[in-house]
Amino acid sequence: MTNDQTASNRRSIDLTRIEKGRYRATNSRGGSLEFGSGGTGEFTPVELLLAAIAGCSSVDVDLVTSRRSEPTTFQVTTSAEKSKDENGAAMLTDVQVSFTVDFPDDEQGRRAAGMVDRLIQLSHEKDCTVSRTVELPTEVTFTRA
Repeated sequence: MTNDQTASNRRSIDLTRIEKGRYRATNSRGGSLEFGSGGTGEFTPVELLLAAIAGCSSVDVDLVTSRRSEPTTFQVTTSAEKSKDENGAAMLTDVQVSFTVDFPDDEQGRRAAGMVDRLIQLSHEKDCTVSRTVELPTEVTFTRA
């Protein structure tokens, strides 16, 4: 793999403090979202992680099935238990992702519906970078610039 390929595969965001407990994440394409400590309605970092897991697999399922038929319902719920390990370190356990996807009752809709279970499985086992990263041992390095 060349250095150009390595650089093109690298993903990053920049985070800026807006005020105490509120932050803005900005991606390389200029998109941004605000989140915080949960003092008001904003998403917390844990909720963003759950949304990222749901979003990653949703993209995998949606992009393929919607080539056949537009869903009449497409909803994904991700939940987890927030707990502490034996050393008191915070973590999530029992992460569950539940899809509710329905299509029109016509030939194309039935074909799309017939693909959903397999696409969810493929996303979980192979395609969803977010859930795969959470499940695999992944080193996270913190530094101070």
